Amino acid sequence: MTTDHDGVRDLLAAWAFGALEPADERTVPPHLAECESCAAQAERWRRTVRLLDGPRSYDTPERPTSDVLSAVLRTRPAAPRVAAHAAPYAAAVAGLKALLPEAAGRWGTPVVHDWDVHATIAHLLAADEHLARLLGIDARVPPSTIADGAGWAEAWSRRTEDVIAHEYGRSPDETVADWSAQADALLASPEALDAERAAHAVTLMGARLPVADHFVVRAFEAWIHTDDIGRALGLAVPPPPEQHLWQLVRLAVRILGLALGPTAPPVLFAVTGGEEWVLGSEDEPVRAELVLDPLDFCLLIGGRHTADEVPHGATGDRTAVRNVLERAASLAWL
Repeated sequence: MTTDHDGVRDLLAAWAFGALEPADERTVPPHLAECESCAAQAERWRRTVRLLDGPRSYDTPERPTSDVLSAVLRTRPAAPRVAAHAAPYAAAVAGLKALLPEAAGRWGTPVVHDWDVHATIAHLLAADEHLARLLGIDARVPPSTIADGAGWAEAWSRRTEDVIAHEYGRSPDETVADWSAQADALLASPEALDAERAAHAVTLMGARLPVADHFVVRAFEAWIHTDDIGRALGLAVPPPPEQHLWQLVRLAVRILGLALGPTAPPVLFAVTGGEEWVLGSEDEPVRAELVLDPLDFCLLIGGRHTADEVPHGATGDRTAVRNVLERAASLAWL
């Protein structure tokens, strides 16, 4: 771990969430003690994590919002030590666990689709179950009655509906406990701890990917729904730590490239602050250039931006650009 400004600033979101790796724990705090500019940026992240942004009409003298998440982060266990491919999921789970105390008494708040907070956690319980089952982790909900031959999209949707219906017969605390225990079991699995064990491919959601990539997909969904819940409660949720965000971006680009296929009009696609890729045909000259912010790109892939509204820069063939944006938006299943 470098102690220069850039190296430390890349880790400030993880620091604010209490999700630093042990080696970084030994170097980041001393640097913050010596560097005024990094310390100021760190404090801005900490204020965000304390959820000071947004309406707070439900504050009480006994439970001020500004102190709640800070207290949770001081007392909760650190994110488990896992291999790099599972680190984004570990951090996303830790972030959601830190946020959920804010939902106490507000479980019926509408979040996304037709789900409230309780149903959103039930959905995550159902969504994580698919990977958990393949890794030999015992289910925490009744067995699925969906026929084996059902298409993945239908099976995905119906399983969520069945699990939400089941969880509505239980308390939100029970649903959270089961989601949390299942997430912990995933993070304790050999595949989360060893990259070689996670290298074999399995098919989930119609995509055959290494187990390592499916952990990144689980991180993507956990973060998206944490942000959904935060917005519903009027609370600001920080984005993933930068190194995790780029893991999400790179996987999303690969999936987008496969979805566009080898005959789409070629577009040079760049994500600000990172890499660039040619999407589409490799047999003809690039027709356009498209630039997106990494967070906006993830929100587009996750269905939280539309092709019309996502901020972007573009030059060249606008039809080719539009094709990429619309295809990216169409991939959302969250």
